[in-house]
Amino acid sequence: MTPDPQFSCNRRAILGRTGTGIGLLALTHLLHQEGIGAAPNLPSGRRRVPHFAPTADAIICLFQHGGPSQMDLFDPKPELTRYHGQKYQGNLEIHFPNQAGNVLGSPFRFTPHGQSGIELSEVLPHTAGIVDDMTLVRSVTTDSVDHESALRLIHSGKFQAGYPTWGAWVNYGLGTVNQNLPAYVVLTDPAGMPVDNVRNWTSGWLPAEYQGTTFRSGDSPVPNLRTPAEVTPAARSEQLNLLNRLNTSHAQRYPGNAELQARITDFELAARMQTTVPDVLDLSQETRSTQTMYGMDNPVTAEYAARCLIARRLIERGVRFVQLFLAGQPWDTHSRNAATLRTNCERIDQPSAALVRDLKQRGLLDRTLVMWGGEFGRLPISQGTDGRDHNRHANSLWLAGGGMKSGYVHGRTDDFGYAAVDDVVTVNDLHATLLHTLGLDHQRLTYPHEGRSGSLTDVAITRARSITQLLKSTLAGTA
Repeated sequence: MTPDPQFSCNRRAILGRTGTGIGLLALTHLLHQEGIGAAPNLPSGRRRVPHFAPTADAIICLFQHGGPSQMDLFDPKPELTRYHGQKYQGNLEIHFPNQAGNVLGSPFRFTPHGQSGIELSEVLPHTAGIVDDMTLVRSVTTDSVDHESALRLIHSGKFQAGYPTWGAWVNYGLGTVNQNLPAYVVLTDPAGMPVDNVRNWTSGWLPAEYQGTTFRSGDSPVPNLRTPAEVTPAARSEQLNLLNRLNTSHAQRYPGNAELQARITDFELAARMQTTVPDVLDLSQETRSTQTMYGMDNPVTAEYAARCLIARRLIERGVRFVQLFLAGQPWDTHSRNAATLRTNCERIDQPSAALVRDLKQRGLLDRTLVMWGGEFGRLPISQGTDGRDHNRHANSLWLAGGGMKSGYVHGRTDDFGYAAVDDVVTVNDLHATLLHTLGLDHQRLTYPHEGRSGSLTDVAITRARSITQLLKSTLAGTA
């Protein structure tokens, strides 16, 4: 088809002369790195069929940057107390060997909770109240003690930067339920970006449309989304019509350009989001009792509580994948381990547990999987006088809902909590299992990359396995 002659001049020049209205539609993620190539046989922006029957329709990931200390929160080790202050008898992989100290016992008391009797630290009183609804995995391992590479591993399954994150893979594999909201939303910390920045939710070499869309706190959660007061509805309609005609003409000149198609798709989504997003983020619609349950009436918990509540509201409206991130890496306790853990838990414990309770009472927990965890664990010895160094050989995280077992502890570490020794779960295993709950086979969820089929588990695709012991029942199509 021959392009309309009236649009035969340079498109960039036309856009530059059409006023501020069109530019206001651009979302932040349009400026992030974008992929190449067209999605094979997967239509953009529509709901897609999973490989087999899922137990979860959505995931909320409460990611804890820095590496929470497993032996101080989730994995009680009496031997640490018994040998506190003595030299560790054994070999350790130490990130900062010149600062290595003696065995460091946990300063916190552990007690059993719920009908399951799962032991948790005293600094997690609210999480203790949901132990019968969660699976606690005490045997997670990774391949790096460096924050950036460990973050890339937990999010994309690879050491290197530039690979698609698991949220992007979920978006690519399942598509969207609500055409007025992104399928993959990232709720960032108003205090700043996390370590490794947007790489935590990049689409890598998948098409750009699968990258996480960032919502921020404040009056403008999605930058440049709100129509300026001086722009009338009629003027906005004309601007959108013009933009659509320009995009259509440009797409006809460059068929198969995935970058252009992603940009057009996102412009269209941005226009629809103008009416949808303000309603989603209006927490005044929630009852006072719900707000109190999350901790919105407490200055210590209010900010994280608001984001957890927004996550639930997004999931209710069909968003597939929501991730909450923290500024910097607050769980990186190289010093003041006890004090820092107590402060972090005071901020995060109540809202995290309230999210699970709220999903359950609304009948959403069965179909929503909540994950809480970081990139690695900590060592059983002190760093300096009162810190803990990085540890890739043992890490704890918890999962709730979405077909996971309830009141279940998986795996075991050695007597000092240094290394996982039973029922080890690698990062690739974790990814395969999480995809499995969504009805996605990690071996079949692939995309052409550099002359081969790339995937989330990729080089470990034949070794990675879905850990069926974590699931209430074995799903059809188990890989």
